[in-house]
Amino acid sequence: MKNLYKSNILLISLVASVFAACNGNNTTETNKPVAVQKDSLTDYVAQRLPIYERVKLSTDLNSLSVSDRKILPLLIQAAEIMDELFWKQTYPQKDSLLATIKDEKTREFFAINYGPWDRLNNDKPFVNGVGAKPDGASFYPAGMTKEEIEKSNLKDKFGAYSVVRKDSTGNLTTIPYHVLFAAELQRASSLLKQAALITEDAGLKKYLNLRADALVSDNFTASDYAWLDMKTNGLDIIIGPIENYEDKLFNARTSYEAYVLVKDAAWSKRLAKYVAMLPELQKNLPVAAKYKAEKPGTDSELNAYDVVYYAGDCNSGSKTIAVNLPNDEKIQQEKGTRRSQLKNAMRAKFDKILVPISKELIEAEQQKYIKFDAFFANVMFHEVAHGLGIKKTISGKGFVREALQEQFSWLEEGKADILGLYMVTGLLKKGELQGDIKDYYTTFMAGILRSVRFGAASAHGKANMQCFNYFKEKGAFERSASGAYRVNYEKFATAMNDLSAFIITLQGNGDKTAVAKAQKEKANISTELQSDLDRLMKKNIPVDVVFEQGVDVLGMK
Repeated sequence: MKNLYKSNILLISLVASVFAACNGNNTTETNKPVAVQKDSLTDYVAQRLPIYERVKLSTDLNSLSVSDRKILPLLIQAAEIMDELFWKQTYPQKDSLLATIKDEKTREFFAINYGPWDRLNNDKPFVNGVGAKPDGASFYPAGMTKEEIEKSNLKDKFGAYSVVRKDSTGNLTTIPYHVLFAAELQRASSLLKQAALITEDAGLKKYLNLRADALVSDNFTASDYAWLDMKTNGLDIIIGPIENYEDKLFNARTSYEAYVLVKDAAWSKRLAKYVAMLPELQKNLPVAAKYKAEKPGTDSELNAYDVVYYAGDCNSGSKTIAVNLPNDEKIQQEKGTRRSQLKNAMRAKFDKILVPISKELIEAEQQKYIKFDAFFANVMFHEVAHGLGIKKTISGKGFVREALQEQFSWLEEGKADILGLYMVTGLLKKGELQGDIKDYYTTFMAGILRSVRFGAASAHGKANMQCFNYFKEKGAFERSASGAYRVNYEKFATAMNDLSAFIITLQGNGDKTAVAKAQKEKANISTELQSDLDRLMKKNIPVDVVFEQGVDVLGMK
């Protein structure tokens, strides 16, 4: 796939170094010393660092109770430990490599990317000698192939909460997270227990205690249920090993992360009614009956929050602005999920990124349809749409996640994008959502142009590339000679239904080969689109945000 950005900077050939050995890249290139252009990588970093807009994460703390204000610093401290653990998972040589980097901009870019690979430019290395990013991060032994893992007799070969290692005799074994990271997890657990002692909210108290126990046992089910049961809490924390984007070998092993959240009660109340509509929306999906026979859980919640701290996986590269959890398919089917809209982060991306993109790439006549409420709804229903469609294959291959492995995440994100738009369309027709369909479709189009910039290393980037190319083929938009995009609203709706059926069918069949073929054919950036994205770069329109956050920013120190 093509890189997110073209550059006339000569990127250096890789040189042999201790860091190549550390990160487990054993390709021939890393063992051959070659000449380097001295300033090429520092120039590259200097060009790439401004793609991130700095944003302060704050909120109105006056809505919090006295006990919540005491709890908040404890939750942030626990989140900081998740950040430490994510570094150990994605680049355990952090300190030794940082000691060799003198350029301050490179050090800053290294921190944003949680390692020496540019996450928003297809994981391009930007530090001398590090080699290509290992697909398995540090979850698997250095240099080990997918085939070796698949052929092994490991009982926990695709475990969500363990790493694969070689023992002293050379045999493969697994180590649970709660053993490997025992000291750090015990510290985080203790902080959650302290917070549980202070809180006056019964639901939050139960969740914090159970989550504290889960961190040191890797048994998360009880705490997931308790999290879904919370209703009256003003504070929330999502914490633990959750998403599996970092495991690009099998999409199996999870990475540590945390969000510390302050609930917006007024916005949350506005959103409460939509989850009850899921069964009817599921029934009307534009796909054959056998692919929509499942019944989505209706005990789910939609809530709006201000996020005051990101840590670990969710803070790396492109920043999450909405969350749909838990990921456990059994819990989803039985009880549903909680969809959390991170309103302040969403507003920052809309103002700093989406609006400027629209002014550059959306036809002038249609720019009036770019609206925050439409952006909020599109993102919100993306998360709700994770609950629609199909969780188990119809081909006897088990859950879709298990069948598609490393091909699962990007296709699932594509499903949520398109079914979210399908939900918006259906709810507008029923009068359950206010506004003009042109607002939602035009803002969705601008959203595609925003998200393809995340690149092919991102599941969300791939999903939006597929959507862009599919919609282009269906005539859902036209591009003028000057490079302005105009939405064809009628064809946009048709393309939405066709792509919905295409993705759900792929998931239901559980055919990983067919999904890989779809990725190869559709999840790429054409030369024409690349030239338009380059225009955004020349206009200094940021690709994403980076946060100033913590107790100091909140004025609590």
